Amino acid sequence: MKRLLSLAAFAALFLAVPAQAQIFGNSSELRQQINDVKQETQGQLETVKNAQFELANQVEEMRAENARLRGQFEVLNNEIETLKNRQRDFYVDLDNRMRQLETNAPAPAQMNNAASTGGYEAALGMLKEGRPAEALNELETYINNNPESSNLSEAHFWAGNAALQAKNVAAANKHFNTVLNRWPRSTIAPDAMLGLANGQLMINDRRNAEKTLQSLIERYPASNAAKTAKQHLAR
Repeated sequence: MKRLLSLAAFAALFLAVPAQAQIFGNSSELRQQINDVKQETQGQLETVKNAQFELANQVEEMRAENARLRGQFEVLNNEIETLKNRQRDFYVDLDNRMRQLETNAPAPAQMNNAASTGGYEAALGMLKEGRPAEALNELETYINNNPESSNLSEAHFWAGNAALQAKNVAAANKHFNTVLNRWPRSTIAPDAMLGLANGQLMINDRRNAEKTLQSLIERYPASNAAKTAKQHLAR
């Protein structure tokens, strides 16, 4: 009987060995699967981290770009306000000159110049009405036909302004430089120099525009144009 029990116990132990080996084998595979999942998860986490880092960089770049654009917008706003103020002063001055021409009737000795003076007055009227290209043509005709006119310096000055409004920077430079070269002590010379700077700004030549504004301040420090130049350079 005891012999039979011993054989039965041995048989049970022999049968249990493969089952135990199978359990250990399954555990090894399970550990491998767990390691594979861990590695895959870590890889995914690294990908997410990299994506977050790249996104953070893009957000920072967008913030910097927005700040730069805001700065440019503020500069442009300031320039627009300056141009608006200069335009208002321009038309006030033009209106005053028009009234002077209207109230000062020509003396008998000046009657032979009445037609040419009328052309000058008509050109200023065109400029006042917002027809700069027509005004420029009329003023250049007046300049060519009246080389000895007492209004010649102002005719060149207004021709320069008309050219600027017509976006003809080359013509504007020609007329403004004529004023500065021939009548450097004239009261309109500082404004002619400011007109040169405005033309340079119109074609985005900021470097030379700043040089012109600085020269204006040095040559005509007490002029209103110099005050405008200082305000522009201070921005």
